[in-house]
Amino acid sequence: MKYPALTNVIGGQPAPANGALLDVFSPRNGEKISTVPLSSAGEVAAAVAAGQQAFPAWAELPIKERVQVFFRYRTLLEKQADDLADLVSEENGKTHDEAMAEVLKSIELTEFACSLPQLVSGKVQEVSRGVECRSEYRPLGVVASITPFNFPNMVPNWTIPNALALGNAMLLKPSEQVPLSAMRIADLLAEAGLPDGLFNVVHGGQEVVEAICDDPGIQAVTFVGSTKVAKLVYVRATSNLKRALCLGGAKNHLIVLPDAHVEMTASNVAASMSGCAGQRCMAASAMVAVGNIDAIMEALCEEARKIIPGKNLGPVISRAAKERIEGYITAAEAEGAKILVDGRNVTVEGHEDGYYIGPTIIDFVTPDMKIATEEVFGPVLAVLRADTVDQALEIENGSNYGNASSVFTQSGGLARYVAEHASAGMIGINIGVPVPREPFSFGGWNESRFGVGDITGESSIEFWTKLKKTTIKWNPEARTNWMS
Repeated sequence: MKYPALTNVIGGQPAPANGALLDVFSPRNGEKISTVPLSSAGEVAAAVAAGQQAFPAWAELPIKERVQVFFRYRTLLEKQADDLADLVSEENGKTHDEAMAEVLKSIELTEFACSLPQLVSGKVQEVSRGVECRSEYRPLGVVASITPFNFPNMVPNWTIPNALALGNAMLLKPSEQVPLSAMRIADLLAEAGLPDGLFNVVHGGQEVVEAICDDPGIQAVTFVGSTKVAKLVYVRATSNLKRALCLGGAKNHLIVLPDAHVEMTASNVAASMSGCAGQRCMAASAMVAVGNIDAIMEALCEEARKIIPGKNLGPVISRAAKERIEGYITAAEAEGAKILVDGRNVTVEGHEDGYYIGPTIIDFVTPDMKIATEEVFGPVLAVLRADTVDQALEIENGSNYGNASSVFTQSGGLARYVAEHASAGMIGINIGVPVPREPFSFGGWNESRFGVGDITGESSIEFWTKLKKTTIKWNPEARTNWMS
């Protein structure tokens, strides 16, 4: 193995688990690169205990002192960006440029955490003569974050800097398919000066997730993954009286109008559907072509053919994922859709055992086909046809998901109309991947999100804190009224 067998991190120390070990493979070549423990509820309990022990002293520090750790953490992310991107690329399969973009986003997320002292200073107001009310944000205690395979560095940093800077202790359960980046994050936080016990990593599968939902010492849980599991985690965590914010899957619709700029639209759509091998909840997985857009379709297919597996397109995460995605393509073809660009049965010289799929564009998909309604999570674009903008919006609104939607047009009026009527939490105009930048928050609607608020930006502050209100009166001589 290229990397040593992994352990949990509890109380700042390596903590071997007693359960079975799971092999970790690189999607690029199918080679085993490490092993990860399948931990139990006992390891979760130990991590919670470590967090509870470390929490009180950390919570009592002024936030301006806590964020000093994240100024240093940001510097370490920047200095080690290349190595961190290489690690993401190896365990997830992304190209180096895609992995580097992920690390750069982690830096931006950390910069936002460093700004929190200016955002959570609370309020003070004299509400009556001689009477003052004030509010302040207080941390919850031990919180947990369950993260997916598709962004091993970035998604953990959606939650870690904000939750910790706001005074909490955290337990991270990374995807068992990509556990290496989580261990590096733990190392960097320790190097940045985070006290032991405040950040604990417990590896594993379903048993660990269930233990996180059930443990009474955990006050809040975030989850990012499929909608099916997001629902289960949300219901289980909230039934145990925890806060929960669970982000699920997506079926993002890009609505392309006839007046759209041909080259810009083609390049943006192609990049959106194939970036990170399509394994991102913001990927374009469905395009609704309104009217005659033959020139755009031709340019789109041309752009897609420039995306070469093993060169500027990485593999999908596993052999099972490759087989599942190719099954969607084959099923769509059997149902009558037309394959314009076919990425099945791809091999990469020197990486014949890698899990590669080429970019795939499928035209004349109908709304009732599986590929039009289900999340494929691969470099596959389903093209549906509509005669009018309202028909296109009817297709978009008909999706159970609501993560993102974009419109491509040169008409400001039509762009505004689509933005106002699309049923999605994140909207793009002539942008294929409409991810908000900090301090604007990340989060979808409908079955793409369960819980209140968003997971990043200013919206996350209320999730990670509780509001304390204090009413003060010192002057007994002050004139009083019903409020005092």
